[in-house]
Amino acid sequence: MTSAATAPQSYGHHDLADLMALMTGAEKHGPAATSTLDVLWVLYDRVLRVSPQTLEDPERDRFLLSKGHGPMAYYAVLAAKGFLDPAVLPSFGAYDSPLGHHPDRLLVPGAEIGSGSLGHGLPLAVGTALGLRAQGLTGPAVWVLLGDAEFDEGSNHEAVAFAGATGLDRLHAVVIDNSSATHGWRGGIASRFEAEGWSAVTVDGRDHEALHRAFTASHDGRPHAVIARVEPKN
Repeated sequence: MTSAATAPQSYGHHDLADLMALMTGAEKHGPAATSTLDVLWVLYDRVLRVSPQTLEDPERDRFLLSKGHGPMAYYAVLAAKGFLDPAVLPSFGAYDSPLGHHPDRLLVPGAEIGSGSLGHGLPLAVGTALGLRAQGLTGPAVWVLLGDAEFDEGSNHEAVAFAGATGLDRLHAVVIDNSSATHGWRGGIASRFEAEGWSAVTVDGRDHEALHRAFTASHDGRPHAVIARVEPKN
């Protein structure tokens, strides 16, 4: 199997397109990947307290990728930040590659969960936040990235309600809204979170400064949701 060891070279946001271009083959789910690119970069570059050196540190922040389709952007950002060797990117989707069409937490350094069926990521993030609270670990933040279409699944609505009722203030949900949901939410996605006691804000998912402000906004005693709106999926 190809190695996924970390790489010493430093990359910036301008390199992500080149890193993504290294990944070829069928079933790339390109729109799903590119819709997440800016959110992922701002999180890993300016917000998340995790690095290749702190992957086993109990005090690290946790990032859970629920929107697991088209993980090319995720792999590109992990490579840019030293979690993955860029040399492994061309193997994406190959039989003996650690980089599958859905990330595998046992094969991808930095991946906290294995993604698959839609609707699982937010409930897992709620459980992670509860587990950290039970251990007395109040420093780590838990972040989960979802797609708007995942809210066609009832499990997410239950997780939203539970997290708001229990005041999981270290829980953060980022929803990529590219108009993929079958049903949609009356009043917008943020309204559903707010109705359950969350702090919620809707921003341009391509505006890095707006994303950073939203990610770092105060939300004392409440979980926080950021709705990142991007161009509609073709």
